[in-house]
Amino acid sequence: MNHYCTYFDRHFLVQGLAMSASLLEHDPSSILWVLSLDAHTADVLRKTSGERIKVVTLDEIEATDRELRTAKSNRNSVEYYFTLSPCWPRYLLGTQPEVKRITYVDADMFFFASLEAVFSEMGAASVLLTEHRYPNHLSHHQRFGRFNVGLLSFRNDAASLACLDRWRTNCLAWCHDRAEDGKYADQKYLDDWPAQLGQALHIVKRRGVNLAPWNWSQYQYSFENGRLHINGDPLEVFHFARFRPTLGNCYFQSGQLEYGIMPWRLRQHVYGCYWRALEKSLALIHHHLPEYMMACSTNRSGHRFWRAFLPRVLFGSDWLRIGPVFISGRLGLGRFSGLLLSYSRRWIRRGQHQAATKREPEPSLTSLSAE
Repeated sequence: MNHYCTYFDRHFLVQGLAMSASLLEHDPSSILWVLSLDAHTADVLRKTSGERIKVVTLDEIEATDRELRTAKSNRNSVEYYFTLSPCWPRYLLGTQPEVKRITYVDADMFFFASLEAVFSEMGAASVLLTEHRYPNHLSHHQRFGRFNVGLLSFRNDAASLACLDRWRTNCLAWCHDRAEDGKYADQKYLDDWPAQLGQALHIVKRRGVNLAPWNWSQYQYSFENGRLHINGDPLEVFHFARFRPTLGNCYFQSGQLEYGIMPWRLRQHVYGCYWRALEKSLALIHHHLPEYMMACSTNRSGHRFWRAFLPRVLFGSDWLRIGPVFISGRLGLGRFSGLLLSYSRRWIRRGQHQAATKREPEPSLTSLSAE
């Protein structure tokens, strides 16, 4: 039996239920452990979930971890959620003896197939990681980490437990939502794991695992018997990072502007399927809470909104949804957004550097002789 875990609050409730349904569809004998981050979420989960979903409240895990409760007072809520990333699987491996391996999954992931091939690839390794796999023109994003926290797996053995303990210690000490001194949130710490774990670590090779907005643009795609393949590998898990409604459920931020906007057929296959799952989750929630609304992006005004307005219009990163169809209206230009934005920013930085260099005063003969 495979054991998985995730955590989310009411703002990710719809995504969390969609992910859960897709996981249990493709691995029906598995158990999913959900850390509920608020009472509202726990209540909905207990009313809508079957026996394969085990709900644990934040109060329960905090009651066993004094250092975690202390960390809650010196960071914001998002940073505290990041801090939970090592604490939650470590808690399960320490309290649930039937869990021989725990696989952490972000709430905004979605399963298009089972992970059996991934676990076979993992073999006897203690820890499994997935890389961001940035294309060359997005390599500057490596400052946020070589690896992505969205999908991790830990075997209940000494090497894995030691890894989780180190990660927990790191996150309790510093886990902020910014890149600083070689750190970023809970994620940049993973860069040290290959050296620390050696042969106990396995890095996923399958391109269809943790396919995401930041890496899709570098691959070739084909459809075989109705299934999407990426450079020959089947699509297994997609990471719907930054995909948010902005106006009701009809207008969405794709989350792809920085990376490249998916072309029509690929977008409808991946995001259209995801919307149908979200719609089912919404209907399930509405059966118990008719007033519930899917959380919308809050980035709809202010400096950041208007600074990105022209690129969003130019590349069509905001999508209109009609049924399960997402329309960008940019006739394919958007797929080059990440490439063009990366190069334009390099040119701007280069120009700023050259301008700053020209402004520096020429050294005088007196200063040269003094040196």
